Amino acid sequence: MQINPQRIKLSIWRTLLRLMPLLLMGTLTLVTFWLVKKNTPAEKSAVERMRLHEPDYTISNGALSALNESGVTKYRVLGKKVIHYDDDASIDIETPRIRLFPPGKSPITVKADKGHLDGDITILDLIDNAEIFRPPQAASATEPARTRMLARSSYFKVLINDDIIQTNKPIRLEQGVSVMNSTEGGVFNNIEQSMVLSGQVKGRIERIQPGAQP
Repeated sequence: MQINPQRIKLSIWRTLLRLMPLLLMGTLTLVTFWLVKKNTPAEKSAVERMRLHEPDYTISNGALSALNESGVTKYRVLGKKVIHYDDDASIDIETPRIRLFPPGKSPITVKADKGHLDGDITILDLIDNAEIFRPPQAASATEPARTRMLARSSYFKVLINDDIIQTNKPIRLEQGVSVMNSTEGGVFNNIEQSMVLSGQVKGRIERIQPGAQP
């Protein structure tokens, strides 16, 4: 059988013509993908995204106060160093202290080694050597006398708008000369100035002797 080179060339040319639309579409797809890839910013890694959580300003011996409807100070947050973050408006505080001023009652002081205030300024986390302190209060026309109160734990969460301080960590509560220990923390109500302990509670309850310091 004699091979006709002219017919072979013609067949190849016809095949190329039939494949030309597919080749053009493939080339266009590759070019489009390359352009999109080139003009799309590279996605940041998890580490790079974490680095965006950087402080935008720091204040030494900072203070943050809030007033109630009557214009009286409701609470005041103090810290040796106040570090504000721009990405979520949260605040880290070194040696934080928050003073709560319930109307007609002794002010409450809560402190710790470290603190974190959320961006909405509604939750203050107090970490390491956390304490709640209420000084003794003399009796008034509307309130009974109250002894000194000191509660210690590794962690307290202050729900600022709810006037609640809570923890699920072990807590030691001293009230007057009485001492109680709880394995699962407790809840302090700042309005009622009362503490409810959770879990297994052990300790001693003693009356103050006449003339003794509460």
